[in-house]
Formats: sequence, structure tokens, C-alpha cells
Amino acid sequence: MDGTVLIADDDRTIRTVLTQALTRAGCKVHATSSLVTLMRWVEEGKGDLVISDVVMPDGNGLEQLPKISAARPGLPVIVISAQNTIMTAIQAAEADAYDYLPKPFDLPDLMKRAARALEIKRRTPQAKTSSGEAEPSDLPLVGRTAAMQGLYRLVARVMNTTMPVLITGESGTGKSLIARAIHDFSDRRNLPFVVVSGADLEGMEGPQAALSRAKGGSLLFDEVSDLTDVAQGRIVRMLDALGDTAPRIMATSQSDLMARLEAGTFRDDLFYRLGGVTIDVPSLRERVDDIPLLAAHFLARLEREGAPLRRLGNSAMDLVRSYSWPGNVRQLENAIRRLVFTATEEEITRGEVEVVLGNQPAMEPLRQGTPTDKLSGSVAKHLRRYFDLHGGELPPAGLYNRILREVEAPLLEIALDATGGNQAKCADLLGINRNTLRKKITELDINVTRRRKLM
Repeated sequence: MDGTVLIADDDRTIRTVLTQALTRAGCKVHATSSLVTLMRWVEEGKGDLVISDVVMPDGNGLEQLPKISAARPGLPVIVISAQNTIMTAIQAAEADAYDYLPKPFDLPDLMKRAARALEIKRRTPQAKTSSGEAEPSDLPLVGRTAAMQGLYRLVARVMNTTMPVLITGESGTGKSLIARAIHDFSDRRNLPFVVVSGADLEGMEGPQAALSRAKGGSLLFDEVSDLTDVAQGRIVRMLDALGDTAPRIMATSQSDLMARLEAGTFRDDLFYRLGGVTIDVPSLRERVDDIPLLAAHFLARLEREGAPLRRLGNSAMDLVRSYSWPGNVRQLENAIRRLVFTATEEEITRGEVEVVLGNQPAMEPLRQGTPTDKLSGSVAKHLRRYFDLHGGELPPAGLYNRILREVEAPLLEIALDATGGNQAKCADLLGINRNTLRKKITELDINVTRRRKLM
């Protein structure tokens, strides 16, 4: 890694660790706890990359991004923040940040992103319109896990495009909230957001009436997999007739549309028209570390609404985290609401949680499959879709090695992360020779560092 990195963070530990890591990697580093100093360095022409916190003693790091772009077009900025909401990711994207990482971040991951930023010439920034978003605390989409942060970044990238968006996920994960966020934070925010059900599509005038209501805003087909074949056909004809003032098209589905397509219960022409970008919303079981954050969010919101002040005791929180939550975030919200009004003291006990969860299902729901579904089934579905997306043409040659690399790289990265970067333990876990592991790490360009989380 080669270049000069400017670091702005009011946490001395983070400044020290990043300075040491980047220096060892071959970079020159200037670190400060002041945005004023950072901007002086930028205006003086110093730095090939900026890594900046958001909340600083003398200002907001996101507000400096347009100034950095104006002073130094093409200078990449990686934003790091403990404000782990979709708003932060969206604001970072709108301010044309090169990348965004939530705190606590993974140091090897940040080093990879910094290396890429130093290698890739950043595109010329474009002017952004005022966003006028609500305060982050009012947003229902919260989470700091890698799954949610990746979702935030994808939403930020697609919100101002015209591509259709298909949002998939289990019931209660917040698919409609994602669609609403895409609309509310886009350049269509002042236009209507219209949710279309099967009943709205009845009759020959149904689709046209829905279009008239949208007026160039956003049109969401809720649970599109539940629509009849007749309704699906009407949507296809409507989409084919869209003009220059067409609304943004989005759809949600808790069913696997690829499986429905293969079963002949979903139209292939509609599938390809809706699948411009697919956003898969993770289940709560896939982001257990977000449960305390979500619970605190719901408790604070209920308190603002006039409910009694409540908090979850450690033992109670352990039980909440270990529950499978088949109803996902919606079920968690309802459970927290019941606990707030049934608890006898300020601290909610484990016994009170047991009472509330006692009559609720503890089995994880099955999505379009059986308990014996294996990884091979998911890979097969992915590959079928990959071939389908080439429109009848064959994919580029070399597919075998590309697919193996895509599976092998995340397997090694996750195994290394699980073993804290200990290659001996990782090799034992994988059942391969340590020399083989080292060779794979080199071939796949995997950056191995003893795992360290920073607050």
C-alpha cells in the first residue's frame, strides 16, 4: 500500500491503531482530532485518502465532504461512524463518500478498503440535492451488523437510479420499510408513494389508476408473489407502456420468486422486469447482534409515547437474543411492547420474558424448502439465475474457476474471522494443510490480521 492517509477521529485509540496499521502497510499518515486541521491539510494538497469520523468536537464529518470535494476533486473519503443507521449510510453516499464503515469496524476490512481507495481514481463528484431527512432516531431501520450495513450501502447506491427494485425477505423483516426509505431519501421524495395490492389491479382500468395516483413518484407492488396470473399480466402490460414520467417501480416478496418461476406459478416476463436490483432483507436470526439495539430503540420510542420507563436485565436480554424470532423485527417490537406494559419494575426480568415468549413459536420458519435443504440447493438456484440473466447466451468462459473462487474466498475469510486470524486453528477447522491454507490466502488475496474490534 502506498500513499498518504489523513485520519480525523476524536478517539485517540482509533487514531493510534489506524496510524500504526497504515504505517506498517507502507503509508504516510497524518492524524488529528480536529476537522479544522483536517481541512487545512486537504486545502494544502496533503493526502491521497481521508478516513474521517462523523461526530467530532468541532463539527460533523459528513458536512465536510462537499468542502473536501470542492477543494480536492477525486480525493477519496472513507467515513467511519458509531451512528449506525441507514441515514448515516445514505448521507455518506449523497455526500459522495468513497466508502462507509460502521463502528465497531474490523481493522483488516478497513485496510482492504483503504488499499482499494488508494489504487482506484475516484470519479468526479456530482452535485446532490438537499435531502431533508428525518432524525436518525425516528427511523425504524437500525442495525450495526455487517448484513444491515451492507443493505444500507446498497440502498444508498440505488435510491436515485431508475432501475426497478425487488425486495425479498421473510415476513416481519421490514421489506416495505426499505421500499419507503428508498423513496423518502431519493430525489422523488416530494412525489407520491403508492402501494399497490391485488385488489388495486382488478379491472382493465386498475393499473392505469395506480399509475395516475403515483404521478411519477414510486409504485410498490406489495407481496407480488401472491398476485394472480391475471394481475401479473396486467402489471407486465403496464410496465411495457410506461412513458417518460414513469414512477419508480418496486416490489416486495417473502416467497422465493425463482422457485415460483420454476414451479410455473410466477410469470417469467414479470420476473425479469422487476429484477433490476434485488435487495434481500436479512432475518433477525441472521443479525442477532442487532437485537439489543432494536430492543433499545423500541423501548425508547415507547417511552416517548408515554409508556413507563423500562430496560431489559442482562439475563432477560440473553433470553431475547437466544430466541429464534420467526416473526422477525415485527414480532420483537410486539414482544417489547407487551413487556413494557406487563413488567412490574423498571428492569424487565428473565421470568417476565419467558411468560411473554412462552406462547409464541420457537421454530424457525422455512422459506420455500424443507429442513433438509443444503447449501447445494442455494448454489443451484444462484447458478440458474446467473445463466438466466445472460438472456439465452452462454456466460464468459472460465466459469468453473470463477465459481470455485467465489465460494472458496468467503469460506476462508469467514473461517479466519471465526478463528481470530489464527492460521493454524483455521487450517484445523477447514481440515486442510497449513501450507495449503497459506497458498490459498495468497492466491485469493485475503488480508489476514489478528482480528481486532474497535469501538
